[in-house]
Amino acid sequence: MANDRERWGSRSSFIFAAVGAAIGLGNVWRFPYITYQNGGGAFLIPYFIALITAGIPLMILEYAVGQKTQGAPPVALKKIWKKAEWIGWFAVVLVFILATYYATIMSWAVNYFYHSFTLAWGRTGGEINAFFNQALLGKSGSPGILGGIQWPVLVGLAITWILIYLALFKGVKTLGKIVYFTVGIPWLILIIMVVRGLTLPGAVEGLNFYLTPDFSVLLQPKVWLAAYGQIFFTLSLAMGTLIVYASYMPEDSDISANAFMTSLANCGTSFFAGFAVFSTLGYLAQSMGVSVPEVTTSGLGLAFVTYPTAINLLPVASQLFGALFFLLLLTLGIDSAFSQVEPVVGSVVDKWGLNKKWVLPSICILGFLVGIPYTTRGGFYWVDIMDHFVCTYGLTLVGFLECIVIGYIFGASEIRGYINSVSDVRIGPWWDVFIKVITPIVLGVSFVMQFIKLVQKGYSGYPMWTAFTGIGLVIVLIIISFVFSTRKGGNP
Repeated sequence: MANDRERWGSRSSFIFAAVGAAIGLGNVWRFPYITYQNGGGAFLIPYFIALITAGIPLMILEYAVGQKTQGAPPVALKKIWKKAEWIGWFAVVLVFILATYYATIMSWAVNYFYHSFTLAWGRTGGEINAFFNQALLGKSGSPGILGGIQWPVLVGLAITWILIYLALFKGVKTLGKIVYFTVGIPWLILIIMVVRGLTLPGAVEGLNFYLTPDFSVLLQPKVWLAAYGQIFFTLSLAMGTLIVYASYMPEDSDISANAFMTSLANCGTSFFAGFAVFSTLGYLAQSMGVSVPEVTTSGLGLAFVTYPTAINLLPVASQLFGALFFLLLLTLGIDSAFSQVEPVVGSVVDKWGLNKKWVLPSICILGFLVGIPYTTRGGFYWVDIMDHFVCTYGLTLVGFLECIVIGYIFGASEIRGYINSVSDVRIGPWWDVFIKVITPIVLGVSFVMQFIKLVQKGYSGYPMWTAFTGIGLVIVLIIISFVFSTRKGGNP
């Protein structure tokens, strides 16, 4: 079966695809804000320590598992330990749910890209806020009230899934060519945005808030947990993506060097994006006569309200930079989106031997249908809720279990021997310690602390029943994973 397996056209295609999977919307709207919130430049110390002690070791592990077994996550983990197949399925069903709401966020970006040519979102901050929350999303005010479908969002969702299908339907060799553009174009736009941002009045003030170090925060545990959490999620770990991508490489391909290049490219992009974001926020603050913290937000508010407000205030070429910004989000997001679908398709094909040309459209159609509730007036809240429970609890649990299975049952030293036999950059016993001790402890502590917080306060001010729904979803997905693992496969 391994000899008949799809292959990347080149090593660089694989690296670009892995980088594209890791670099997503969070690099632009989440990392700069977390850096500012957790000590500015000082946050880079725990961030890069987390990269070295958890991010790169876990990425090496997932590359090694995929490449050694030549299989998607369920098949790969079953070859590592017969009882671990359900863990692979758990990663796959989680990433499928993730793909359904991620495609919805992409839909919002599709709409904004269309409107950027006329700046139809309004002129003032109040108008732009109303455009996003009311005109586009029609927010119902509660996750318990879904309301009707917002048709522009539904159209954008359909466009997103069509793009995902078109990127994947010809296989990984063609995908390897597509990622040169979907990774290269965002970097080109980022350079343009940084240069433009640095030339704006107030840019230096914005960068001061981004980079000025507050070393006292290094004594706070929450800062270190924030660093490890950001590393874990920004590298697309525990989603099955890296395992299935690595399975398309020959068994004797370099592993450790690929992991170092992928992770450093991702983290470098996050850091660089901060210059584009905070230079523009500094300009916005000066234009409005307020301080930088008053205009500094994270996530969806930054992307769809704050940044369009700054774009409107640009003295020239507002439409051009509006279009560039949302093209940046679309190209950043699309390769992350199709990287979330490939593990699902690959797992079904590997398990049951079905034809990929039928599995792919079936998964895309199913993903579109599951995503329809997110296009309703209450959909925004469920995007937020699902993201929290899938990532904070589901993916964290997958990462923890991977470390236990590889580190203790299969043997960290044994798989390290395989890694060193094919890699130019050899890894030492330190890797065993990170996989067996440091990474599982960090993930375990993070899981427990977040769960305690959830029990005490619920999530983000939503009714407590949404917390039970989120935890219930994770439990149901675990049960589904066990069921899939017990089904007889049809692929020899």
